Amino acid sequence: MTSLSRRGLLTGASALGLSSASALAAPPLAWQTVAPADVGFRSDLETRLETLIAEKRVWKLHSVIVIRDRKIALERYFEGEDNSWGKVRNVRFDGGTLHNLYSVTKSIVGLLYGVALAEGKVPPPEAPLYAQFPEYADLVAADPRRKERMIVHALTMTLALEWDEITIPYSDPRNGEIAMAMAKDRYRYILSRPVIGVPGKRWLYCGGATALLGRIIAKGTGMTLPDYARAALFDPAGIGPIEWINNMETWVTEKYGPGDGEPEAASGLRMTPRDLARIGQLVLDRGVVGSREVVPASWLEQSFVPRVSADETRRFGYQWYTGDIAFGSRSKPRLEPWIGCFGNGGQRLWIIPELDLIVVTTAGNYGTDDQWVPPVRVLREAVLPSVD
Repeated sequence: MTSLSRRGLLTGASALGLSSASALAAPPLAWQTVAPADVGFRSDLETRLETLIAEKRVWKLHSVIVIRDRKIALERYFEGEDNSWGKVRNVRFDGGTLHNLYSVTKSIVGLLYGVALAEGKVPPPEAPLYAQFPEYADLVAADPRRKERMIVHALTMTLALEWDEITIPYSDPRNGEIAMAMAKDRYRYILSRPVIGVPGKRWLYCGGATALLGRIIAKGTGMTLPDYARAALFDPAGIGPIEWINNMETWVTEKYGPGDGEPEAASGLRMTPRDLARIGQLVLDRGVVGSREVVPASWLEQSFVPRVSADETRRFGYQWYTGDIAFGSRSKPRLEPWIGCFGNGGQRLWIIPELDLIVVTTAGNYGTDDQWVPPVRVLREAVLPSVD
């Protein structure tokens, strides 16, 4: 079994050149489904998952996919409540069902920024942030401290602007992302938030930061964010049909009035779980699909450098989380580095390079305090203990 070391993923450079985003779409990666034992799992992998479900230690799962050595060792789909920005329906999920990724979208926008940077269409991370929005020069005039913010501070969510998406639920119009969606001009709303400190020092979860990145990409490429994503990332990576929710399609505008029609850069992407796994494989393959470098390896390396602590267990790079997870026997435990992205409800993509392992979960635990529990238990109590 081939395996990518963490050091290789984070510091290795690809010798392949970056191709134009206008090239023909790549065919989707044809996943081969194999017995778990064929890719280094014990035979109890699926039994462990079934036990978690039967004992109700996990709940409202919509899908679980486990991939190792480029092969599917486990793929399960369930029935449940799909909530697409307030549009709720019961769905029997399968491999072709698009699922809301919510904040997993942020990490994909992070990849898009790197592609656009390699094409010379967006400024580098060290460029001044407010200079990319000259139409709001009055905001800098009102508080010159705003000039201290760089694009890197949006990439790392260390803008030190007032924002609350954590303690205020998404059902409350005071929540930062919801208030942004309600604003007549979302970009003015984000950039006008009061300064609360020095940028770069403290992580503050902020969908507005991702929205700014999406707007810079759209300005630089002359395309909408979804159109650029299709041309520069999804087609080259062999990603199938997706949906990208725009502001006009959310419960916020239905309740509070017409929206601005902007794509929800922080949380609007819908994709099949298999295609989310393809994003994970793209990361493991250092941004290369076939003979083409889709995402520059150097950008992936920068994205996964832990630049700020998100909490006690997670660190944050350029719109991606990193951390370590316990693995191995009690007599010989070790920590394995992981890379990942998380979305409301239990949407997860975990990549563990040393194990050549990708784990995807989708779920329907939207807005609950314990939504993190089912996907973590799938990883910790079903997948990792079954690695042989």
